Amino acid sequence: MRAPEFWWSVEPGPFQRLLRTALTPFAALYGRLAVRRMNQEGARVNAPVICIGNFVAGGAGKTPTALAVAKWLKRNGETPAFLTRGYGGALSADGGAHLVDRRRHGAAETGDEPLLLARVASTVVARDRPSGALLALAGGASMIVMDDGLQNPSLARDFTLAVVDGGVGFGNGRLIPAGPLRAPLDVQLARTDAGLIIGEGEPGHAAAKILRHAGKPVFHGRLAPDAHAALRVLGARVVAFAGIGRPSKFFESLEACGARIVARHALPDHHLYRPSEIAALQRQAAAMDALLMTTEKDMVKIAPLLPGVWQDLPQPEALPVAVVVEEADALRTLMLDALARARRGRLEDRPPCA
Repeated sequence: MRAPEFWWSVEPGPFQRLLRTALTPFAALYGRLAVRRMNQEGARVNAPVICIGNFVAGGAGKTPTALAVAKWLKRNGETPAFLTRGYGGALSADGGAHLVDRRRHGAAETGDEPLLLARVASTVVARDRPSGALLALAGGASMIVMDDGLQNPSLARDFTLAVVDGGVGFGNGRLIPAGPLRAPLDVQLARTDAGLIIGEGEPGHAAAKILRHAGKPVFHGRLAPDAHAALRVLGARVVAFAGIGRPSKFFESLEACGARIVARHALPDHHLYRPSEIAALQRQAAAMDALLMTTEKDMVKIAPLLPGVWQDLPQPEALPVAVVVEEADALRTLMLDALARARRGRLEDRPPCA
């Protein structure tokens, strides 16, 4: 599904205003259900839990942020494990908890994001978050990093970092389906410990003000392309395609590297590719004498389709990006302090030895 444009427009056109108004009663119902769900008490496991979430539907940069956080924690002596729902994968549909094995699992089974996460740390796919956390801890994890889950109350968290796309912020400020908010903003803010604004834009500045007004520390980051890949596209003609929450972010990253995009294809988030689609993109790139570039998230779904076929056509290549946080030391300190408090609290809650 691709988010409708009026979700992100503060001043929509007449038809969009009419559609937004018609959807408002459904948004009110959605909001009541979301609040009822978020007010439930979550299960607590015997290890700290950090949640990397966002306020709106669609991509905000959660997965790159979760990867950066896990790398920080590993350098600090932790053994983090990722916990994710595995959206779009068959494994999450059975209700169980599954450890991702990159040697035998594909995106159709796990979803696309878990395969990226599993490159950095042990990753568990589970719709039931408490059972997933227990599986991760049984495998030797010292703590849990949840990729998404701000609106999921089933697992108690010790620190929640909400990621905001600076280009769109909170959109039109309305609830699904009239807008992109996944729950009433005040309810989400109450369950957030800090915000990370990724990228520039007036919507991001407005979101930062709202976060600060709610007493939340605000940090700033950007998506930095891999240096080698950036040199590869510098001055090159590129056919670009992406099936992420906001494909325009990927196109902007390519252009910031100096690429000359001669064709762009924006696909729905979590899009599952067919071999015929890849072949058509390859033929277009060949006809336009261009590189064929996509995201790492898309590449994990495409890679199994490539061996042995279409070798005489341009091969899809990924532009890896990483989150760079301006105030990285301050954010690391805030998270590590939260982990220390969580561990002290669990020790104090233990019954005395007999």
